Amino acid sequence: MLPALKRGLPLTEPMDQEQIERIDAASMDILETVGVVFRDDIALEDWRRAGAKVVGETVYLDRALVRELIKTIPETFTYHARNPANNLPFGRDHAVFVPMTGAPFLRDLDDVRRNPTLDDLANFHKLSHMLPAMHSSAHHIVEPYDHPISQRHLRITYSSMKHSDKMFMGMTTSPKNAEDVLDMCAILFGEEFLETHPVVTGNCNGNSPLVWDETMLGAMRAFNRRNQPVLCSPFVLGGANTPASVAPTVAQLNAEALSALAYTQVVRKGCPAIYGHYLSTVSMKSGAPMAGTPEISLMNLMIGQMARFYGVPWRSSTALGGSKTFDSQAGYESATTLMALQMAGTNYMWHAAGWNEAGMHCSMAKFVVDAEQCAMAYRMAEGIRWDDFDEAVAAVSDVGPGGHYLGHAHTLENFQRAFFMPDLFDNNSIEQWQAEGGIETNERALAHVKSLLADYFEPKLDAGVDEALRDYIARREREIPAADALNQEY
Repeated sequence: MLPALKRGLPLTEPMDQEQIERIDAASMDILETVGVVFRDDIALEDWRRAGAKVVGETVYLDRALVRELIKTIPETFTYHARNPANNLPFGRDHAVFVPMTGAPFLRDLDDVRRNPTLDDLANFHKLSHMLPAMHSSAHHIVEPYDHPISQRHLRITYSSMKHSDKMFMGMTTSPKNAEDVLDMCAILFGEEFLETHPVVTGNCNGNSPLVWDETMLGAMRAFNRRNQPVLCSPFVLGGANTPASVAPTVAQLNAEALSALAYTQVVRKGCPAIYGHYLSTVSMKSGAPMAGTPEISLMNLMIGQMARFYGVPWRSSTALGGSKTFDSQAGYESATTLMALQMAGTNYMWHAAGWNEAGMHCSMAKFVVDAEQCAMAYRMAEGIRWDDFDEAVAAVSDVGPGGHYLGHAHTLENFQRAFFMPDLFDNNSIEQWQAEGGIETNERALAHVKSLLADYFEPKLDAGVDEALRDYIARREREIPAADALNQEY
């Protein structure tokens, strides 16, 4: 695995200080005068005790209170994996790539779009483990339809833990599901370890505009109480649930994110939290969410500035595509967003591999190509290397006019790291490409997936921990109905 990315390039910051403060003032005005709905009795009582004005389900947040609360969010921390070699510094200049999650379909090794199974999910976790630029095995990269919805979170979490020794994410589909995930983390790492070490990430989506619901807030509390970070993520469909304009959209989502970030500190002062959002724009022709548009890039650049203004780490989504197949549209959209996030200084780069069809499917071919693109973006964002400058300049004298560098000692020592050489793109002549079968990127990537999975070596869990996790899953599956009135399988 590549270490956490430490950025060495200047960031792109389109707003001046006056514009940053204008967004901040507009967001604070929204919090004070419009308010945010918290559809959760516990949260409302928490806010009353914290000194906020509560009218019905609407919480009006004084800007001084918000600023005081978010000051206690750590700007940096270290993610701890079950393999300590995979621990990751996080925040400020340090960033991580995390694969996509939540796809109800996959495009499989035969490039067929179908319902996923737990075995398919395991394959994605194995790929995440093997791909150097992926820093996490995430959680439900695809939905395992061969297990009941109400019990799925247990098997998903176990798969994340079993098939990779990198960090992972935890399900927040209900407060109790979140507690199950954290109980399993306590088995894996130890309860006391959780109290002082971030080991798992939750995601809580807001309902834009300006609503947080009981399910997300309950899951957020479960993570906060055990000192584990949550992505506080307004779900933005620009032009549909936000104003149809870039800067006002950022003002609204900033208010939404701040309200959740502040609440994490009401629950537990000093617990890590991450400024988040899911960001897309809506086609005014069809109402469909779009990826890779210029406005999305601009908003990411602006949000990066706002997160740094408040001194908190932040998350965005990268490598998003709306295409139905792994074609040029998917590549262009993904590359646009991937590059924008490098220039914006994003810390938690989620959905970094596999996302297509607006998140409706995860493509096995796109998964590995995206991961290689992340490795390329990683190299670019590291910045210019100067450690071999003197030796390389000296080689100019050695070679002289009309010579070549291919056999020079400096080239032989540095050729592997000098220029990134993609494995999944073909740069040979057309004659050589045709002679080798004229294989296009999708087919080449699927062959690479098969090769990786054939070479996978499981990082074994400790036998006692594995038994305890299996026992916990078995007990909880006995206690949780396979299907109930609120959670039916169809």
